[in-house]
Amino acid sequence: MPIPEIKQNKERRQKLMDCALDLFIEKGYFNTAIRDIIVRSGFGTGTFYNYFIDKEDILKALLAEFAEQIISSFSEYWTKEKDLYKRFVETKRLTMEVFAQNERLSEIYSRVAGASNPIDQCIMQFEDSLIDFYSKNIEYGIQKGVFEDIPIPPVAHAILATEKFLLYKWVVLKAISKEEMIEMVVSFHETLCKGLLKGPSVSE
Repeated sequence: MPIPEIKQNKERRQKLMDCALDLFIEKGYFNTAIRDIIVRSGFGTGTFYNYFIDKEDILKALLAEFAEQIISSFSEYWTKEKDLYKRFVETKRLTMEVFAQNERLSEIYSRVAGASNPIDQCIMQFEDSLIDFYSKNIEYGIQKGVFEDIPIPPVAHAILATEKFLLYKWVVLKAISKEEMIEMVVSFHETLCKGLLKGPSVSE
């Protein structure tokens, strides 16, 4: 496939995703029809179905892209920072900063859970990718002899649960500011990490 055609396909797909996200926020996910997305994009019906199966497929793509952005945002930091205490805490700060910078996607993520099986599958894939990263971070600390040898899944799920709750308080309830959300998540992880450490913060 010629490079200009590949670029055009990426741009069309991205435009459909951007239009869908705008409409999900303006009208609500459930009140947005595929026809609305097609009209907003200016493309034909055939173009939409060249890239997506249905509305849930767009949501899945949005969340997959979001998860990738979150993980890639701190992958370089994770590699360079040798102090496992700092790495454990600061990667969570970076995570919440990505949520804060993407308020529209954060709102969609916070609002659509539990609505239907296809949507829950989208959410589960998104969250599984985050839990997997959190688990590997803890597992690495255990292997290095820095963290206590504990059951990892409950801790990884508790991390996500805390982040989701504070994200919901910010983006849906408007009960806290995004700065408060970030600092509460960081404070939680500082406390959690102190409990995980076998001794003082150490480097590799």
